[in-house]
Amino acid sequence: MQPRETPPAFDEMHAATGVRPAYAQIERWLAGTSPEALGLKRREAELLFRRLGITFAVYGEGGDPERLIPFDLIPRIIGRGEWDRLARGLEQRVRALNLFLQDVYGKREILRAGRIPEQLVLGNPVYRPIMEGFVPPAGVYTHVSGIDVVRTGPDEFHVLEDNCRTPSGVSYMLENREAMMRLFPELFTTHRIAPVGRYPEELLETLKAVAPRTCPADPRVVLLTPGAYNSAYYEHCFLADEMGVEAVEGADLFVRDDVVYMRTTTGPQRVDVIYRRIDDDYLDPEAFLPESMLGVAGLMRAYRAGNVALANAPGAGIADDKAIYPYVPEMVRFYLSEEPLLSNVPTYLCDREADRAYVLEHIHELVVKLTHGSGGYGMLIGPHSTKAQCEEFTARIKAKPAEYIAQPTLALSTVPTLVEAGIAPRHVDLRPFILTGKEVRIIPGGLTRVALRDGSLVVNSSQGGGTKDTWVLQDDPPAAGAAVPQDGRTPAATQSQSQRQGD
Repeated sequence: MQPRETPPAFDEMHAATGVRPAYAQIERWLAGTSPEALGLKRREAELLFRRLGITFAVYGEGGDPERLIPFDLIPRIIGRGEWDRLARGLEQRVRALNLFLQDVYGKREILRAGRIPEQLVLGNPVYRPIMEGFVPPAGVYTHVSGIDVVRTGPDEFHVLEDNCRTPSGVSYMLENREAMMRLFPELFTTHRIAPVGRYPEELLETLKAVAPRTCPADPRVVLLTPGAYNSAYYEHCFLADEMGVEAVEGADLFVRDDVVYMRTTTGPQRVDVIYRRIDDDYLDPEAFLPESMLGVAGLMRAYRAGNVALANAPGAGIADDKAIYPYVPEMVRFYLSEEPLLSNVPTYLCDREADRAYVLEHIHELVVKLTHGSGGYGMLIGPHSTKAQCEEFTARIKAKPAEYIAQPTLALSTVPTLVEAGIAPRHVDLRPFILTGKEVRIIPGGLTRVALRDGSLVVNSSQGGGTKDTWVLQDDPPAAGAAVPQDGRTPAATQSQSQRQGD
């Protein structure tokens, strides 16, 4: 691969001919709202999120690790046609990932065909031999997927990574929408916005749909959390409450005769489906780390006996490993006989001699990531790094090349964002959430993460990023130049808010 110059960032609000139609009402709103009024609303939002306890943990820093994720008041707008194209690509990708997982723990046809190097899969630390020969209920491995997407043009979306293990962030998507409806109800009279509020209900329906055949007519679902010290504990409790199920820790469950039970004040109750938010290694001390105090001894025995469903399946991490990521387009072709609708970012595997040589020579131009990293940790953005930082990563790559990949720096799209200096463009990504049970369901929108620092491309909350509400329009707005009623309202404004929003 040849080095590419980074093009200017795509501005999602502005085109050469003016404001893009999807943002027309937002542009009018911003023009008519004073900076003082926006500042007051921002402080109101902070108080709201603090009262709700919406925090995340930052590890490895002194002082109180609990922080509010900064919330930006200006929504990100995605047109109906844009979303429909993206959603088709997301569904295609998740179907291929599930087929890949079924294959590599089964017949391994893609490996035998030489489409993916066998050692890259079978020698990978996140590959779980205990899953070999076992097919989960309904054949689903990754029931909840969070596919990180960036936009580089009007019709250009690239997948940055596939989160197939325990993707987080959906609580922020839901709370962001609730906050916007409280803070700016008038904005919802000028837009028809696809609802997101049914996500917990659809998640519960998805989980019940993959319950084992041996379970009763109405499966009992629980959410398994590592506990209050986990960075996503708020989300665990939030989702359990919204679904109307119990949030449990490992000590609340036990296995008897290969059946999982929950301890209750009225005696043991059988559990049929576990939405687990615990990493594989800590899930079952009999099967994985013996010293784990977070999991449930015997859980994998009950799982393989067909008496409980786990979402997501253990071993699903092999599908989102960054060393496997470059081969996802080939999975689409191999399993679906289709061309990928979503593009990957060109990726260099530092374990390959030729790729490593290129990366070391061009490290100042590239983004370098840990193969098994997440959260923005262990990452180098070459164009924004010092010579000393580049030299440090050069030494790391030479010492352990298999632990790193590298990618060109993409010009992530920008959207208007409220910062200290006023309203300015900031780079964003998007994490849509895809539910897979007996059918695939995609929540319209997802979590938009925004890099609040000027020029920064790092959107992770652990690295100073914030979030936005993501509005997918129910209908595409009229093209620029089309007549708009003099009061600035669209025809949708004649409908009741409950009809339009559905949340």
